[in-house]
Amino acid sequence: MKIAFLADPLSGFKIYKDSTFAMMREAARRGHALYFFEQRDMVLEEGIVSARVMQIHLTGEPDVWYTADDAVDVKLSEFDAIIERKDPPFDMEYVYGTYLLELAVRQGACVINSPSAIRDHNEKLAIGQFSQYTSPTMVSSDEARLRAFHAKHGDVIFKPLDGMGGAGIFRVKSDALNLGSIIETLTANGRHTIMAQKFIPAIDKGDKRVLVIGGKPVPFVLARIPQNGEVRGNLAAGGIGVAQPIGERDREIAEALGPLLAERGLLLVGLDVIGDNLTEVNVTSPTCFQEIFDQTGFDVAAMFIDAVEQKVLG
Repeated sequence: MKIAFLADPLSGFKIYKDSTFAMMREAARRGHALYFFEQRDMVLEEGIVSARVMQIHLTGEPDVWYTADDAVDVKLSEFDAIIERKDPPFDMEYVYGTYLLELAVRQGACVINSPSAIRDHNEKLAIGQFSQYTSPTMVSSDEARLRAFHAKHGDVIFKPLDGMGGAGIFRVKSDALNLGSIIETLTANGRHTIMAQKFIPAIDKGDKRVLVIGGKPVPFVLARIPQNGEVRGNLAAGGIGVAQPIGERDREIAEALGPLLAERGLLLVGLDVIGDNLTEVNVTSPTCFQEIFDQTGFDVAAMFIDAVEQKVLG
């Protein structure tokens, strides 16, 4: 197959831990041809979506890890699969990219994950569809409502709806220290909608990344454990990742949500679970492939490429 990856610049890849690289490596091992482009390389002209794309070849070396042919303009419909791996923030530029990819789908392209499904599943807000699995949650821009939520629950996490990697997350305990300032900052004095969630003490055992591929849970999760007094387990915020077999509650949530999300066009999903509570549904660029493989030997990338082949080739 001809598989194109839409991602952030290759120069920023840390191949020892990058999940997109793991996907590329497994696809290449199976003999699939690899192509790469960034969102800025896409163009809509005379109704056709194309991109300036380069074919890449993996070298197997840690430093100069790929070589690339000259970039050429290619209709996106000419690829067998396009893997969308652009990282958030999910801003309007990201949204415009999903519109272009959705047009490409109508022209015959196979895009994973579905562009419209990515757009419809804000990674924070999507949990509102599955409130039976979440801790008490409020989404609002109204300071009085957010204050009342804190007064009710006493220990609360406040976070923006468009962040990633733990950026912009605040914990406010029962003393309400800096509560007003935090709400004003995150909401931009009421102009931005944010999320408040009752604090889950089980964060000390890790923010678990539960990967779901083709509607089925990966049998191992990565518990990202906060360090140095942090409440954020995100690896980008200094958390330590510990792989472990999927727990009963994690499996219950994954098996309940997985088939539904797959039916909506989300072939790869990263559920975040703290304790028994679902906290996020990651659909843009879920990670942790290599950490799970390195610690358990389970090849997440192989499971993913299996699912891609099944979707494209049947």
